[in-house]
Amino acid sequence: MRTFLLFATLALGYALCFGESMNDEIAVVGGGCFWCVEAVYQGKPGIKSVISGYAAGKNPNPTYDEVCTGQTGHAEVVKITYDPSVISYEKIIELFWDAHDPTTLNRQGADRGTQYRSIIIAQDSTQRSLAEKFKADAQARFRDPIVTEIIDETEFFPAEGYHQDFTARNPNHPYVQAVIAPKLEKLKNK
Repeated sequence: MRTFLLFATLALGYALCFGESMNDEIAVVGGGCFWCVEAVYQGKPGIKSVISGYAAGKNPNPTYDEVCTGQTGHAEVVKITYDPSVISYEKIIELFWDAHDPTTLNRQGADRGTQYRSIIIAQDSTQRSLAEKFKADAQARFRDPIVTEIIDETEFFPAEGYHQDFTARNPNHPYVQAVIAPKLEKLKNK
C-alpha cells in the first residue's frame, strides 16, 4: 500500500510540475517547418502545450544544424499535449490535414528535405489505428496520394530554445509574415 501511495504521489507531483493532468494525452505530428505546425496548434482550446522538436531519426539528441543536413533521418515535429475532454485526437489530425499538403514528399512549399516530411507518430495502437483511418478518410479531399508516414512512438528530442514559441516571439520575422501568418489566417475558423 505504501508503494502505491508513493507512486500516486510522485505521479501527481510530476503532473503538477509539468502542467499535465493525469488525463492529458500526447500527439506528435510533422508537416514541414515546425515553426508553422507549432503556430497552428498553439492557443487552440484544449491544447495545453506545443513543443517543437525532432523525431524518427537515428542520432540521439540531434541539433538543428545536424537535422538540416538531412543525414540524421529526423523529421521536424511538434509534441502536442492536449485535454481529450476538450479537443479530440480526430480534431488534431483533421487540423493537421488542413495545415499542410500531405501529398508532397519531403517538402512543404519552399522547405525541402526529409526533415520536412509529413509524419504522424502514434503514441499507442489506438492512435495508430485512428491515424490510418483518418488518412484514408482524408484521401478523398486530395487529388494526389497522401504520402504521410504513420509510425509508432519513437523518441522525441525538443528543439533548441530559440525554436520554441517562434511565431509568438518573432511576429515580424519575414518567414512568419510570408508563410505562417497567411496559413493561420486560412485556418482561423478551424
